[in-house]
Amino acid sequence: MVQSKNLTLSFSSESSIEEELKRESTADVITILISYLVMFAYISLTLGDTPRLSSFYISSKVLLGLSGVMLVMLSVLGSVGFFSAIGVKSTLIIMEVIPFLVLAVGVDNMCILVHAVKRQPMELPIEGRISNALVEVGPSITLASLSEVLAFAVGSFIPMPACRVFSMFAALAVLLDFLLQVTAFVAFIVYDFLRAEDKRIDCIPCRKISSSSADSDKGIGGRRPGLLARYMKEIHAPILSLWGVKIAVIAIFAAFTLSSIALSTRVQPGLEQKIVLPRDSYLQGYFNNVSEYLRIGPPLYFVVKNYNYSSESSQTNQLCSISQCDSNSLLNEIARASLTPESSYIAMPAASWLDDFLVWISPEAFGCCRKFTNGTFCPPDDQSPCCSSDTGSCGLGGICKDCTTCFLHSDLNSDRPSTSQFKEKLPWFLNALPSADCAKGGHGAYTNSIDLQGYENGVIQASSFRTYHTPLNKQIDYVNSMRAAREFSSRASGSLKMEIFPYSVFYMFFEQYLDIWRTALINLAIAIGAVFVVCLVITCSLWSSAIILLVLAMIVVDLMGVMAILNIQLNAVSVVNLIMSVGIGVEFCVHLTHAFSVSSGDRDQRVRDALGTMGASVFSGITLTKLVGVVVLCFSRTEVFVVYYFQMYLALVLLGFLHGLVFLPVVLSMCGPPSRCELVEKQEDRPSVSLRP
Repeated sequence: MVQSKNLTLSFSSESSIEEELKRESTADVITILISYLVMFAYISLTLGDTPRLSSFYISSKVLLGLSGVMLVMLSVLGSVGFFSAIGVKSTLIIMEVIPFLVLAVGVDNMCILVHAVKRQPMELPIEGRISNALVEVGPSITLASLSEVLAFAVGSFIPMPACRVFSMFAALAVLLDFLLQVTAFVAFIVYDFLRAEDKRIDCIPCRKISSSSADSDKGIGGRRPGLLARYMKEIHAPILSLWGVKIAVIAIFAAFTLSSIALSTRVQPGLEQKIVLPRDSYLQGYFNNVSEYLRIGPPLYFVVKNYNYSSESSQTNQLCSISQCDSNSLLNEIARASLTPESSYIAMPAASWLDDFLVWISPEAFGCCRKFTNGTFCPPDDQSPCCSSDTGSCGLGGICKDCTTCFLHSDLNSDRPSTSQFKEKLPWFLNALPSADCAKGGHGAYTNSIDLQGYENGVIQASSFRTYHTPLNKQIDYVNSMRAAREFSSRASGSLKMEIFPYSVFYMFFEQYLDIWRTALINLAIAIGAVFVVCLVITCSLWSSAIILLVLAMIVVDLMGVMAILNIQLNAVSVVNLIMSVGIGVEFCVHLTHAFSVSSGDRDQRVRDALGTMGASVFSGITLTKLVGVVVLCFSRTEVFVVYYFQMYLALVLLGFLHGLVFLPVVLSMCGPPSRCELVEKQEDRPSVSLRP
């Protein structure tokens, strides 16, 4: 019918979003799987030596990379299994994101460990090389991993359940992955290096090539620095050592951080419904049309608790809006607020059961509240049994001919019913059908507006007055309308000395956004503070810890600035990503800072040595590994993956790379901590002097 009439039909049902979210859970399985495969392929290449056709099948590290990926999967399974055993349920975001996150985090340590072993002298036995490598990079790996675990663990204190559960699963998974890497993966490295030295083929270690073929490649396992390491030490470091470059780098990064602080105030809370759905969902058109064409917003209910309707109380006049009601009554205030919808988000005056009830019982409405001679309720003349549809006679000499109005003016006190009159006639009003003779009947319109349980005591426990919000098109409109309704209710409660609160159908979904900024800033501060404490305990250097803290804070602030530029909203997903950025950002800082602190020479020489040893590992093992996995996510069919994982992770990787390999070396060369090697030498020299006679 729609096609034949050239119509456009948009529709939704109560189960639509749930069904589309279920379909979304399988829509990106292929994309995520490809991302894992790409990261695995890159790991295998970067762990191996420089590819040479004659020895590639020996120097490659496919089996070692596969073992590392398996350890990551085991750590994720261990985390899921532990929390499932104690009754914590996993969610869609956990099953799809945490394996990717732990793989991206775990790959870094794999690359750094393997590269550190390769840098050791070949004449040492493999056990000695492993020992030296762990001495060289073990502290920084431990520091980075514990910082990540603490940063994720902080998220478990977020009051939002989705963020809390995700952070708990991620923290345990990263911890298990670290423990497996410094134990099982180290053993895998030993076996793989023994395999390569014995000229056995990767992936088929039972096959050994002949000695003639092996002799043709003398470079297997050689210690000649790679191209990237030579670039870092011979080109990258000397350029950053120029004073003009240093000043330019400090100025550019400081300017971007200050700009990000200003831009971050433009980040709006919320999560667009269209983003969490597949791009081909029929609900995309529905939400677009609702936003563009709908001219009324969702219903808004102002709920009054413990309304005392007794004749001794003045609360009736404090609520109603008809004659003799207070000028500052609740309904009058709602009507005044509807005159400024741009700030109050209230579209119209409220429909009031109390006003209609007071009119319904008034003597002037002689067709409404009526009673038979025996005192029971008599309906209007145009309703059964007063009006018979068979005879067509309505109220003319029928059974309702003796019906009279409920009250005369003398029966009421200033047109207000007494306590007993109110108690008796309220059920009549709620059961009365509206008709032509009396349009004020409350059945249907107000059936669910009043809680009659225990009302015989003179107090109605809860009753609502319905109005409507203005059209709400953006997430910020929903948040602001909820905030405005709460502020209005708070003012009304204070002035009327009554308990009043607002409710709308969308409030339960947007409650989190009222305090999302406060939640995000508190947890970010705790995460960065926890990382600072861990750095201080492990490095025993306030100087180094302060520099790491500065760079981490700049990465987080700059990421928030990028969120404002890309119009990424602040919600449970982005808050988790921001907390995650603290843990991931540590890796870009810790390894280089540790290498700088254990090297000797002046600051420029130590930066050159640190970039030569750890710069290549940070670039190839941390930056490129995350980059190749993140880029695949841009092909996701779901907008939430593109926005909150591809865009935010890509920004995080680029910011971490720039701060870790450009800004941090400049800061270290200008005001880095003293060398720990020099301190050790001085401590060793002092006792020898003091022991002289």
